Amino acid sequence: MKSNHWIEFVTLFIYNKVFFSFLFFIISFHTSYSQQIEKVDFIDVKATVQPIFAEKKVKATASYTFKILKKCDSIYLDAPNIYLLNTKNFNSQIKIVSKNKKIWLFADFKVNKTYKICFSYEAIPKKALYFFKNQIWTQGQGKYTSNWLPSINDMNDKIEFNISYIIPSEKKIVANGILKSVTKNEKFSTWEYKMTKPISSYLVAFAVGDFSKKIIKSKTNTLIELYYPTNDSLHFEPTYRFSGEIFNFLESEIGFKYPWVNYKQVPLHDFMYAGMENTTATFFSDNFIVDSTGFNDRNYINVNAHELAHQWFGNLVTEKSGSDHWLHEGFASYYALLAEKEIFGEDNYYWKLYQSSEQLRSLSEEGKGEALNDPGASSITFYEKGAWALHILREKVGDEVFKKGIKNYLFKYQFQNVKIKDFLIEIELVYGMNLNDFENDWINQTKFQYEQVYKSLMKSKFMRDYLNLLSLRPRSISSKTFDFEKALSSSNVFLGQEVVYQLQNESISQTLPFYKKAFQTNNIHIRQAIAMSMNKIPTELKTDYESLLDDKSYLTQEIALGNLCANFYGDRLSYLNKIDTVIGFRDKNIRQVWLFMALITEDYKQEKKDLYANELKQYSSSIYGYAVREKAFEFIDYLSLWDHETIYNLINASQHHYWRFRASSREILNKLLKIDTYKKQIILLSDTMDDKNQSFLSKLMKEN
Repeated sequence: MKSNHWIEFVTLFIYNKVFFSFLFFIISFHTSYSQQIEKVDFIDVKATVQPIFAEKKVKATASYTFKILKKCDSIYLDAPNIYLLNTKNFNSQIKIVSKNKKIWLFADFKVNKTYKICFSYEAIPKKALYFFKNQIWTQGQGKYTSNWLPSINDMNDKIEFNISYIIPSEKKIVANGILKSVTKNEKFSTWEYKMTKPISSYLVAFAVGDFSKKIIKSKTNTLIELYYPTNDSLHFEPTYRFSGEIFNFLESEIGFKYPWVNYKQVPLHDFMYAGMENTTATFFSDNFIVDSTGFNDRNYINVNAHELAHQWFGNLVTEKSGSDHWLHEGFASYYALLAEKEIFGEDNYYWKLYQSSEQLRSLSEEGKGEALNDPGASSITFYEKGAWALHILREKVGDEVFKKGIKNYLFKYQFQNVKIKDFLIEIELVYGMNLNDFENDWINQTKFQYEQVYKSLMKSKFMRDYLNLLSLRPRSISSKTFDFEKALSSSNVFLGQEVVYQLQNESISQTLPFYKKAFQTNNIHIRQAIAMSMNKIPTELKTDYESLLDDKSYLTQEIALGNLCANFYGDRLSYLNKIDTVIGFRDKNIRQVWLFMALITEDYKQEKKDLYANELKQYSSSIYGYAVREKAFEFIDYLSLWDHETIYNLINASQHHYWRFRASSREILNKLLKIDTYKKQIILLSDTMDDKNQSFLSKLMKEN
């Protein structure tokens, strides 16, 4: 009998366990995929968050206020890799459970009743929060904030976030909203930030680091805080050049006052995107930190304007679903183009529109066109086709109607979520006619409407001149002398560049006068076109080409150094000596090319070869940004400079959070694993590594 009872007990226990697990799964599945937003409105979050550098985790306490909209017995917060420490309920009837990457709240919830809960937790984020030696930063990217702050992975749920951060006392922090107070002790400081309006959780952000800042004020008295790494003070002005002008222009052009309490911008180490428009706090890649020379090739202006425009389009008024993503990226891209037009002129505006139109036309003709309401569309569709759609719409309805419609749209839907149709209706109300044709051609169609685009481009005299010049490509040099002379005498850089590109592969006897004139324009972009298009340097142009090493362009200098060393081997030493102190962009493009050239030039400073090799290898270290490291790995691989240190750095890079850099590093590592000498080194090195690295290498070696 005992044996049978025991079997019954075990059977019942297993049955109950399976049943309740299955029941929980059903509840979880149903609640996750039903519209939870119809059941509950999370009103505010008050949290104290402590990121811990050494352990790469977060400790926090958070309280949530929410209102029940529909009778239910469970709601949830998204919370992957978050572990409850304790709960302190304002309502003891609510049961708080962590399961299936969510924090579940169970109770007999009553309609129209407001509840509060509070709990402490630890988070070990796999996404959205990144730790470095001297910085910590977040990147919500649509739905990932819940990896460090339990929240809702849905843009439709807007919450007022008030967060205090506990950080090492020597660090500074940039976060959403108004800084209400800073309380310091010997080791830590608490920074209290407050938002006064609700936002989607993916826009919650903070960055910790060694920052300094300068404050400017807009024409409408908004405080604009411009942060920079403290040791980069000399690069502040060119990095943030025109920031005040961009802010004032967009506020005026959009016709709706900047909707938040203040605005902050901060460049970050190893940030994997150009920029991110966190509400009141734009984060951007420190690759945009430049000096005055770097500004000419790689400036922050477009990204600066794009992320600022998102404060209206995306942050203030937010898409309802991926089908409405154009309302974010297309609008931000369009207004960024308008800001660049204000700074660089109308020709630049049309040039950028033309360039994107050629890409979009090519994709469309290949059958790869995409509709703007396709949630799975590519970036070029949402950004570039989206900007074109707004350009065409504005031409169709006129400036006055367009601007009034934009203003009405923002006013009506501020702090809400919208569909594309909501925007079109607002324009139609002002326009007085329907926009069915526009909606069909530009929102629903996959085909790129190049006929409309061409007509629009032809309104620009510059574009008429450019396309006329472009049409001359098949003709002989002698038949287009007049056109070339006219273009090179023009102040328009794009016409001059086109002349240079048409000189390629022609005899020097015919092209020499035009090259001479192109050099003499002293326009760095026309001269850069020569550097990029001329691989074989004729002796007649040697002196002119050498002058490119003095241009205020790190891109031109990099190309010119390589080409000169390849064409005039006997003069390599003088070229290397000329720019031996130039660093270049943030990725050290000039310095790394210089080191490479110095190492492969046999008779150049033999006594310093080891120093040069060690410097190049040093740039593969994780203390440098991925842009620096990626170049270093390429040169190290070409020169076979691999040793324990550089292989270790490569293994580290192969697990980097930025997927492009991770992929390029793994490609090199996989190649090394196919070479016995290096494979043995990697196996020996693996024995000295931690469990994470050993596991990664073990898996990789099985694949090879």
